[in-house]
Amino acid sequence: MRFLLLVLAICTSLIGTEKSAEAQNYPWCAYLGTGFEGTNCGFTTFKQCMDTVSGIGGFCQPNTEYQLPSGPRSLKNPQSRYPY
Repeated sequence: MRFLLLVLAICTSLIGTEKSAEAQNYPWCAYLGTGFEGTNCGFTTFKQCMDTVSGIGGFCQPNTEYQLPSGPRSLKNPQSRYPY
């Protein structure tokens, strides 16, 4: 009985510490259809977005709610490779 309670407590704590699902945020939105009845903001490139709307109608625009992900970013400086 104690073992069962221990297993239950462990499972409950693992479920409680799980990260909640979050919507993905991408830089391009497709407004689909001839009446623009659908929106899909799940594109990382303009080309992906245009490939989706070609043939079904619509257009692509930058996502106004897009924010760069937080965290460290590497700033590449091409001159830093050459010490002279």
